[in-house]
Amino acid sequence: MIRTKLFLFVFYFVFIGASFAQSTKKSKPNIIFILSDDLNWGDTGPFGQQKIKTPNIDRLASEGIKFTEAYAGNAVCAPSRSCLMQGLHPGHARVRDNSYSSYRESLQPGDITVASLLKQAGYKTGLFGKWGLSNHDQPGIPTNMGFDEFFGYLNQQQAHNYYPQFLYHNTTRVYYPENGTHYKIENYTKPNPYDSDGKVLPLGVPDPSKAKYAFDEYAGRSLDFVRKNKDQPFFLYLAYTIPHGQLIVPDLGIYKNENWPIQYKQWAAMITRMDTEIGKLLSLLKTLNLDDNTLIFFAGDNGNPTGHDREYIKDNSTPTISQFFQAEPPTRGKKGDSYDGAFRVPALARWPGHIKPGQVSNFTWAFWDFLPTAAEVAGITPPKKIDGVSILPTLLQAGKQEQHEYFYWEFEQNQAVRYGKWFAHNKNRGNTELYDLSNDPKQSVDLSAKYPGIVNHINDIMTREHTPSDVWPSPGETPDAFQARLKRLNVKPRPDNLSNY
Repeated sequence: MIRTKLFLFVFYFVFIGASFAQSTKKSKPNIIFILSDDLNWGDTGPFGQQKIKTPNIDRLASEGIKFTEAYAGNAVCAPSRSCLMQGLHPGHARVRDNSYSSYRESLQPGDITVASLLKQAGYKTGLFGKWGLSNHDQPGIPTNMGFDEFFGYLNQQQAHNYYPQFLYHNTTRVYYPENGTHYKIENYTKPNPYDSDGKVLPLGVPDPSKAKYAFDEYAGRSLDFVRKNKDQPFFLYLAYTIPHGQLIVPDLGIYKNENWPIQYKQWAAMITRMDTEIGKLLSLLKTLNLDDNTLIFFAGDNGNPTGHDREYIKDNSTPTISQFFQAEPPTRGKKGDSYDGAFRVPALARWPGHIKPGQVSNFTWAFWDFLPTAAEVAGITPPKKIDGVSILPTLLQAGKQEQHEYFYWEFEQNQAVRYGKWFAHNKNRGNTELYDLSNDPKQSVDLSAKYPGIVNHINDIMTREHTPSDVWPSPGETPDAFQARLKRLNVKPRPDNLSNY
């Protein structure tokens, strides 16, 4: 009898302890960041789109918060993602451009990422889509940078191909022989035909009905990741390649019979396909009772692209994709330059029961704020040497929100600063231009001569926030001076690895 009571007593405390541990384990919120590649400002319903249907992205906005002054890490793919992952602005981040002199830089051992931080806090971490911060033979592959599971592309050049020869699962190549020779540049860079049912006939593919569309492959596996990790906190980074070109989609869907040129149908169908996958994710979270415990961010990765119109447009009178869908940004600038619109992106956040639904906010934040925000959500302390601040008080409308005095970018030796209502631009250490975004969003009237004090202060910011890199030349540095600096640092010549997948 005594033994029985003792057994029950021990069992009770073991059970309670295990239950408490499991409850504590579950209590940390899940975090999802959905990054859409080359999304135009107005490509989705929350940002004014009328022709392209995005009901699930619309839902993120109606059930959460829409940001009108959110900023990407940089003006193109890889450096923007480096800022997002590292919590650093472009003057400090490891990767500052897609490449330089045919060399792609990688994240390095010792670099801290959102994934490595959350993994240490007990999160399972998954990346599905495009990494862009390492080739296969470099140290910065996702599984070295904090991700438990990765499925998708490493090199952004390969990610231009939606019917690839292979994708990566962690460090292993998963081959798709059913995709034939579509991966060859002479096939995937050309306009691909569609049949009368709106189904694509990818060039180089023996049997189109068996072809594997990369987006579908990694999106499906991302849902498996959620199912597998439903009983513990997880960080899911969905680095969608849609709608970045090349333009191709398995099915034109609801746009098949639109009286539009084919490139517009493809663009719309790609975005709606992405929206459909977001809908599947939302449905799964609801089914697994994870909805109220999951914070979701959604954003574009850089300012408006020039579009993949070159395969279709034969004269300048043809509207670009952005013009056709009236999706252009509210400010001057686009992908690859360094004015405000190069960095400003559509962004949303949703967390049922925590974020008040239906909000529209002009609060200004940038990708380097995501790491400290995720850290605060997870209840951990972020690294000291970062540039971001947590925006959780703004999301929850609770507590004191720390403010940035300024936001700093650099791209291709040009520098830019957002300072309150002011936007300053300096081309390769020339004269600093100054614009009043509140009255001149198109940045057409340079006010630098009228406000020399502000210009001097911003010039000090530009000088202070740039840390020289041994991969990219500094603003104002000539090619010869850069090479001389590399020689002094004993930096060996770097390989041409642009196409090293």
